[in-house]
Amino acid sequence: MGILNDSKNDRLTQLKAFDDTKSGVKGLIDAAAGGPVDIPEIFIRPPDELAEDLELTRTSLRVPAIDLNGVDDMVGSSRREKIVEEVRHASEKWGFFQVVNHGIPMKVLEEMMKGVREFNEQDVEMKKGYYSRDPDRMVKFNTNYDFYMSTAANWRDSLLVDMTSSYDLDPQDLPSVCRDSTVDYLNHLKNLVDTLFELLSEALGLEPDHLKRLECEKGRTLACHYYPACPNPDQTLGINKHTDASFITILLQDEVGGLEVLHRNQWADVEYIPGALVVNIGDLLQIVSNDKFKSVIHRATGNATQTRMSVACFFHGVSSTPKIYGPIEEVVMRGSPRVFREFTVRDYMMKFYSRGLDEKSGLNHVRI
Repeated sequence: MGILNDSKNDRLTQLKAFDDTKSGVKGLIDAAAGGPVDIPEIFIRPPDELAEDLELTRTSLRVPAIDLNGVDDMVGSSRREKIVEEVRHASEKWGFFQVVNHGIPMKVLEEMMKGVREFNEQDVEMKKGYYSRDPDRMVKFNTNYDFYMSTAANWRDSLLVDMTSSYDLDPQDLPSVCRDSTVDYLNHLKNLVDTLFELLSEALGLEPDHLKRLECEKGRTLACHYYPACPNPDQTLGINKHTDASFITILLQDEVGGLEVLHRNQWADVEYIPGALVVNIGDLLQIVSNDKFKSVIHRATGNATQTRMSVACFFHGVSSTPKIYGPIEEVVMRGSPRVFREFTVRDYMMKFYSRGLDEKSGLNHVRI
């Protein structure tokens, strides 16, 4: 017992020492000044987790890509029905899909990525002013939200913009180096989000505005991730395997790749498609669809030679008021018995953030 306590205390000391630098994983790279980088013990995955990985095979199957060209055709048109069917299939069988011809200019996507890079690669003293673990702070920079809860820290730094309790963002709260690009990206994202929730509503056999009337698009969190090149990517991960506590997540990823989805107990790569955005079903949409749509396990691996970046926007629904969510009655009536109980987003999110990212899905908390 004493040895276990000593081990926990030693780990906590190491975690706090790293956190107190306020320089993140990128700070480890900078400190090496071009020399070899040793991965601190707090980032190394436990042997049982590494052994578990060896039991899973890989598949050459790829996450579906859906062309949204023609999506604005009226409801019932053959083109729109084809897109709805593709969304339905991907949401039921994969829990993930990519969208192309989504209406957001390539220049906007490139500037967003450029802003993420410039924030992370600026002088560390500029970043330290944003380093925080205060849950009430809207804009903050840190390494892993679950840094003190996880069995192994992930090899990434994140700039987080938490808009769960307020849909409005004051641009002046954002770092100046990525302010304009972030605001522009979020503004362009609004139309696509409306379109996606319409398609998902139709794919559930509902009126196009059903999920919008549930305010699923409210309560956003933007997470700008920066994964420095890792000297031993087999020892650590960019993000542990997990599901998302959201209705949907929209992800912009760069050409480095590394995002993987667990499909039929095999890891499938989410290939980089220039200009595409990745959409994944979150826990909350699996719940309101009464298990029809699937929130699936995914992760991000490291890269030995290249820095990877991604920008995820999570749509959580209303958390500032005690709005009740649960399986949609019209969906339940047409399918299997109700399999989830009702919940508030606030309660669900509190449970999600009270555990490590690599623990079991929060769906178990509301499953009947």
